[in-house]
Amino acid sequence: MSNDQMDAGLNADVEMPSVEKNKKVAESDVGEYVELSPLGDTVVIVTLGNGTDQHTHRKVQALSLYLNRYPFPGLVEIVPAFVTVAVYYDPIKLRDPLTGASWRSGAGGTVSPYTWICRILEGIIANLADQAAEAPRTVHIPVYYGGEWGPDLPAVAQHNGLTVDEVIELHAAPEYLVHMIGFAPGFPYLGGMSRRIAAPRRSTPRLTIAAGTVGIGGQQTGIYPISTPGGWQLIGRTPVTLFRRDNEAPSLLQAGDRVRFQPISHKQYLEWRRSEHEYSNYTCGSSYDDSG
Repeated sequence: MSNDQMDAGLNADVEMPSVEKNKKVAESDVGEYVELSPLGDTVVIVTLGNGTDQHTHRKVQALSLYLNRYPFPGLVEIVPAFVTVAVYYDPIKLRDPLTGASWRSGAGGTVSPYTWICRILEGIIANLADQAAEAPRTVHIPVYYGGEWGPDLPAVAQHNGLTVDEVIELHAAPEYLVHMIGFAPGFPYLGGMSRRIAAPRRSTPRLTIAAGTVGIGGQQTGIYPISTPGGWQLIGRTPVTLFRRDNEAPSLLQAGDRVRFQPISHKQYLEWRRSEHEYSNYTCGSSYDDSG
Protein backbone atom coordinates (compact mmCIF):
# COMPACT_ATOMS: atom_id res chain seq x y z
CA MET A 1 0.00 0.00 0.00
CA SER A 2 1.38 3.41 -0.97
CA ASN A 3 1.76 6.35 1.42
CA ASP A 4 -0.97 8.18 -0.48
CA GLN A 5 -3.32 5.23 -0.06
CA MET A 6 -2.59 5.00 3.65
CA ASP A 7 -3.08 8.70 4.15
CA ALA A 8 -6.36 8.63 2.27
CA GLY A 9 -7.85 6.98 5.33
CA LEU A 10 -7.36 10.27 7.16
CA ASN A 11 -9.24 12.44 4.67
CA ALA A 12 -11.01 15.39 6.23
CA ASP A 13 -14.27 14.41 4.56
CA VAL A 14 -14.51 10.70 5.21
CA GLU A 15 -16.18 8.81 2.39
CA MET A 16 -18.49 6.03 3.46
CA PRO A 17 -17.87 2.59 1.95
CA SER A 18 -19.66 2.14 -1.34
CA VAL A 19 -21.55 -1.14 -1.42
CA GLU A 20 -24.38 -2.34 -3.59
CA LYS A 21 -27.53 -2.67 -1.49
CA ASN A 22 -29.50 -5.69 -2.58
CA LYS A 23 -31.49 -6.51 0.54
CA LYS A 24 -33.54 -4.24 2.77
CA VAL A 25 -34.92 -5.10 6.19
CA ALA A 26 -38.28 -3.63 7.10
CA GLU A 27 -38.60 -1.01 9.82
CA SER A 28 -37.45 -2.38 13.14
CA ASP A 29 -36.73 -1.35 16.71
CA VAL A 30 -33.12 -0.50 15.89
CA GLY A 31 -34.14 2.41 13.67
CA GLU A 32 -35.99 3.59 10.60
CA TYR A 33 -34.47 1.09 8.21
CA VAL A 34 -31.62 -1.35 7.90
CA GLU A 35 -29.93 -2.54 4.72
CA LEU A 36 -27.93 -5.74 4.35
CA SER A 37 -25.54 -6.39 1.49
CA PRO A 38 -22.80 -8.94 0.74
CA LEU A 39 -19.10 -8.13 0.67
CA GLY A 40 -17.61 -11.26 -0.83
CA ASP A 41 -18.68 -14.73 0.28
CA THR A 42 -18.16 -14.42 4.02
CA VAL A 43 -19.09 -10.85 5.02
CA VAL A 44 -22.39 -9.02 5.38
CA ILE A 45 -22.44 -5.22 5.56
CA VAL A 46 -25.26 -3.97 7.80
CA THR A 47 -25.95 -0.29 7.02
CA LEU A 48 -27.78 1.56 9.79
CA GLY A 49 -27.88 5.15 8.59
CA ASN A 50 -26.70 7.77 6.13
CA GLY A 51 -24.67 10.16 8.27
CA THR A 52 -22.28 10.34 11.21
CA ASP A 53 -24.89 11.47 13.72
CA GLN A 54 -25.48 10.34 17.30
CA HIS A 55 -28.65 8.42 16.37
CA THR A 56 -26.85 6.27 13.80
CA HIS A 57 -23.90 5.81 16.16
CA ARG A 58 -26.21 4.44 18.87
CA LYS A 59 -27.66 1.94 16.39
CA VAL A 60 -24.19 0.78 15.35
CA GLN A 61 -23.19 0.38 18.99
CA ALA A 62 -26.40 -1.48 19.89
CA LEU A 63 -25.92 -4.10 17.19
CA SER A 64 -22.18 -4.44 17.89
CA LEU A 65 -22.78 -4.85 21.61
CA TYR A 66 -25.40 -7.56 21.06
CA LEU A 67 -23.24 -9.56 18.66
CA ASN A 68 -20.28 -9.35 21.05
CA ARG A 69 -22.41 -10.52 23.97
CA TYR A 70 -24.36 -13.20 22.12
CA PRO A 71 -22.35 -14.46 19.14
CA PHE A 72 -24.21 -16.97 16.98
CA PRO A 73 -22.54 -20.17 15.69
CA GLY A 74 -20.37 -19.29 12.71
CA LEU A 75 -19.80 -15.64 13.67
CA VAL A 76 -16.09 -14.85 13.18
CA GLU A 77 -15.72 -11.12 13.79
CA ILE A 78 -17.57 -7.82 13.64
CA VAL A 79 -16.12 -4.47 12.56
CA PRO A 80 -18.19 -1.37 13.44
CA ALA A 81 -17.66 1.81 11.42
CA PHE A 82 -19.39 5.19 11.09
CA VAL A 83 -22.72 3.89 9.74
CA THR A 84 -22.12 0.17 9.21
CA VAL A 85 -21.28 -3.07 10.98
CA ALA A 86 -19.32 -5.61 8.94
CA VAL A 87 -20.27 -9.13 10.03
CA TYR A 88 -17.70 -11.80 9.14
CA TYR A 89 -18.93 -15.39 9.22
CA ASP A 90 -17.85 -18.96 8.48
CA PRO A 91 -20.43 -20.55 6.13
CA ILE A 92 -19.46 -24.07 7.22
CA LYS A 93 -20.13 -23.39 10.91
CA LEU A 94 -23.15 -21.12 10.40
CA ARG A 95 -26.15 -22.17 12.52
CA ASP A 96 -29.39 -20.63 13.69
CA PRO A 97 -28.76 -19.39 17.27
CA LEU A 98 -32.18 -20.61 18.48
CA THR A 99 -32.67 -23.93 16.71
CA GLY A 100 -29.14 -24.91 15.72
CA ALA A 101 -30.38 -25.54 12.18
CA SER A 102 -28.00 -25.19 9.25
CA TRP A 103 -28.59 -23.30 6.01
CA ARG A 104 -28.37 -26.69 4.29
CA SER A 105 -31.56 -27.87 5.96
CA GLY A 106 -33.56 -24.70 6.43
CA ALA A 107 -37.32 -24.45 6.14
CA GLY A 108 -38.35 -24.66 2.52
CA GLY A 109 -35.19 -26.49 1.48
CA THR A 110 -31.55 -25.57 1.13
CA VAL A 111 -30.73 -21.85 0.94
CA SER A 112 -27.46 -19.98 0.50
CA PRO A 113 -25.32 -19.10 3.55
CA TYR A 114 -25.85 -15.42 2.74
CA THR A 115 -29.64 -15.77 2.82
CA TRP A 116 -29.37 -17.74 6.06
CA ILE A 117 -27.21 -15.19 7.86
CA CYS A 118 -29.48 -12.39 6.68
CA ARG A 119 -32.39 -14.20 8.34
CA ILE A 120 -30.37 -14.50 11.55
CA LEU A 121 -29.43 -10.81 11.51
CA GLU A 122 -33.00 -9.73 10.74
CA GLY A 123 -34.21 -11.61 13.80
CA ILE A 124 -31.52 -10.04 15.99
CA ILE A 125 -32.16 -6.53 14.69
CA ALA A 126 -35.92 -6.84 15.19
CA ASN A 127 -35.38 -7.40 18.93
CA LEU A 128 -32.62 -4.90 19.66
CA ALA A 129 -34.98 -2.65 21.62
CA ASP A 130 -34.37 -4.90 24.62
CA GLN A 131 -30.58 -4.47 24.41
CA ALA A 132 -29.30 -2.41 27.32
CA ALA A 133 -26.48 -0.11 26.28
CA GLU A 134 -23.33 0.04 28.35
CA ALA A 135 -22.42 3.36 29.91
CA PRO A 136 -19.69 4.94 27.76
CA ARG A 137 -16.18 5.30 29.13
CA THR A 138 -14.60 8.74 29.31
CA VAL A 139 -10.85 8.59 28.69
CA HIS A 140 -8.72 11.62 29.58
CA ILE A 141 -5.80 12.11 27.22
CA PRO A 142 -3.02 14.53 28.32
CA VAL A 143 -1.49 16.52 25.45
CA TYR A 144 1.55 18.76 25.23
CA TYR A 145 0.52 21.26 22.56
CA GLY A 146 2.91 22.98 20.17
CA GLY A 147 6.70 22.95 20.25
CA GLU A 148 8.65 20.41 18.25
CA TRP A 149 5.87 17.84 18.66
CA GLY A 150 3.11 20.17 17.43
CA PRO A 151 4.84 22.05 14.60
CA ASP A 152 1.63 22.93 12.74
CA LEU A 153 -0.13 24.57 15.67
CA PRO A 154 0.84 28.12 14.58
CA ALA A 155 -0.36 27.41 11.04
CA VAL A 156 -3.74 26.16 12.31
CA ALA A 157 -4.07 29.31 14.40
CA GLN A 158 -3.16 31.57 11.47
CA HIS A 159 -5.55 29.75 9.13
CA ASN A 160 -8.44 30.43 11.48
CA GLY A 161 -7.47 33.92 12.61
CA LEU A 162 -6.87 32.75 16.17
CA THR A 163 -4.04 32.76 18.66
CA VAL A 164 -2.22 29.55 19.53
CA ASP A 165 -3.73 29.63 23.02
CA GLU A 166 -7.23 29.95 21.54
CA VAL A 167 -6.67 26.89 19.34
CA ILE A 168 -5.52 24.88 22.35
CA GLU A 169 -8.51 26.02 24.39
CA LEU A 170 -10.98 25.15 21.62
CA HIS A 171 -9.36 21.78 20.95
CA ALA A 172 -9.36 20.75 24.62
CA ALA A 173 -12.88 22.00 25.38
CA PRO A 174 -15.22 19.35 23.88
CA GLU A 175 -15.95 15.81 24.93
CA TYR A 176 -15.20 13.84 21.77
CA LEU A 177 -16.95 10.70 20.58
CA VAL A 178 -14.90 7.79 19.21
CA HIS A 179 -16.92 6.90 16.12
CA MET A 180 -14.63 4.09 14.99
CA ILE A 181 -11.11 2.68 15.10
CA GLY A 182 -9.38 2.45 11.73
CA PHE A 183 -6.68 3.52 9.25
CA ALA A 184 -3.96 2.24 11.60
CA PRO A 185 -4.15 -0.05 14.65
CA GLY A 186 -5.81 1.88 17.45
CA PHE A 187 -6.39 5.10 15.46
CA PRO A 188 -9.55 6.82 16.83
CA TYR A 189 -11.81 8.81 14.53
CA LEU A 190 -13.11 11.52 16.88
CA GLY A 191 -16.26 13.55 16.39
CA GLY A 192 -17.10 16.83 18.06
CA MET A 193 -14.24 19.18 17.16
CA SER A 194 -15.07 22.87 16.85
CA ARG A 195 -15.30 24.09 13.26
CA ARG A 196 -13.42 27.19 14.38
CA ILE A 197 -10.14 25.24 14.39
CA ALA A 198 -10.71 23.17 11.24
CA ALA A 199 -7.73 23.18 8.87
CA PRO A 200 -6.98 21.51 5.53
CA ARG A 201 -4.60 18.60 5.29
CA ARG A 202 -1.04 19.30 4.23
CA SER A 203 -0.40 19.40 0.49
CA THR A 204 2.55 17.05 1.03
CA PRO A 205 2.05 14.29 3.63
CA ARG A 206 4.85 13.52 6.04
CA LEU A 207 6.51 10.15 5.59
CA THR A 208 6.70 9.52 9.33
CA ILE A 209 4.58 10.80 12.21
CA ALA A 210 5.51 9.69 15.71
CA ALA A 211 3.14 7.64 17.85
CA GLY A 212 1.02 9.78 20.16
CA THR A 213 0.88 12.77 17.81
CA VAL A 214 -2.41 14.68 17.83
CA GLY A 215 -3.53 16.06 14.48
CA ILE A 216 -6.28 17.99 12.71
CA GLY A 217 -7.47 17.10 9.22
CA GLY A 218 -10.36 19.19 7.91
CA GLN A 219 -13.11 19.08 10.52
CA GLN A 220 -11.73 16.03 12.31
CA THR A 221 -9.13 15.40 14.96
CA GLY A 222 -7.37 12.19 15.94
CA ILE A 223 -4.30 10.63 17.52
CA TYR A 224 -1.68 8.60 15.68
CA PRO A 225 -1.26 5.47 17.84
CA ILE A 226 1.78 4.14 15.97
CA SER A 227 4.48 5.66 13.78
CA THR A 228 2.95 6.07 10.32
CA PRO A 229 2.81 8.40 7.30
CA GLY A 230 0.11 11.07 7.38
CA GLY A 231 -1.03 14.42 6.09
CA TRP A 232 -2.84 16.00 9.01
CA GLN A 233 -1.78 19.21 10.74
CA LEU A 234 0.19 18.24 13.84
CA ILE A 235 -0.69 20.26 16.95
CA GLY A 236 0.72 18.27 19.87
CA ARG A 237 1.58 14.90 21.34
CA THR A 238 0.30 12.71 24.15
CA PRO A 239 2.61 10.65 26.37
CA VAL A 240 -0.09 7.96 26.64
CA THR A 241 0.46 4.75 24.69
CA LEU A 242 -2.68 4.12 22.65
CA PHE A 243 -1.71 0.77 21.18
CA ARG A 244 0.00 -2.13 22.96
CA ARG A 245 0.11 -5.09 20.61
CA ASP A 246 0.78 -7.64 23.38
CA ASN A 247 -2.31 -6.69 25.40
CA GLU A 248 -5.49 -8.74 25.19
CA ALA A 249 -7.23 -5.53 24.09
CA PRO A 250 -4.40 -3.78 22.18
CA SER A 251 -6.25 -0.51 21.54
CA LEU A 252 -6.72 1.83 24.50
CA LEU A 253 -9.74 3.46 22.85
CA GLN A 254 -12.81 1.69 21.48
CA ALA A 255 -15.76 2.84 19.39
CA GLY A 256 -18.30 4.48 21.68
CA ASP A 257 -15.74 5.86 24.14
CA ARG A 258 -15.63 9.55 25.02
CA VAL A 259 -12.33 11.43 24.99
CA ARG A 260 -11.32 14.59 26.85
CA PHE A 261 -7.99 16.27 26.06
CA GLN A 262 -6.02 17.74 28.95
CA PRO A 263 -3.29 20.31 28.15
CA ILE A 264 -0.04 19.62 30.02
CA SER A 265 3.39 21.24 30.17
CA HIS A 266 6.57 19.95 28.56
CA LYS A 267 7.84 18.89 31.99
CA GLN A 268 4.63 16.97 32.71
CA TYR A 269 4.91 15.28 29.33
CA LEU A 270 8.43 14.04 30.08
CA GLU A 271 7.42 12.83 33.55
CA TRP A 272 4.45 10.95 32.09
CA ARG A 273 6.63 9.35 29.41
CA ARG A 274 9.08 8.26 32.09
CA SER A 275 6.21 6.58 33.96
CA GLU A 276 5.04 4.91 30.74
CA HIS A 277 8.59 3.65 30.19
CA GLU A 278 8.79 2.17 33.69
CA TYR A 279 5.37 0.53 33.24
CA SER A 280 6.40 -0.98 29.91
CA ASN A 281 9.65 -2.34 31.32
CA TYR A 282 7.78 -3.88 34.23
CA THR A 283 5.02 -5.48 32.15
CA CYS A 284 6.73 -6.58 28.96
CA GLY A 285 10.34 -5.43 28.97
CA SER A 286 9.86 -3.09 26.03
CA SER A 287 12.41 -0.40 25.21
CA TYR A 288 11.80 3.31 25.71
CA ASP A 289 12.27 5.94 23.05
CA ASP A 290 11.31 9.49 24.03
CA SER A 291 11.29 10.53 20.38
CA GLY A 292 7.97 8.70 20.01
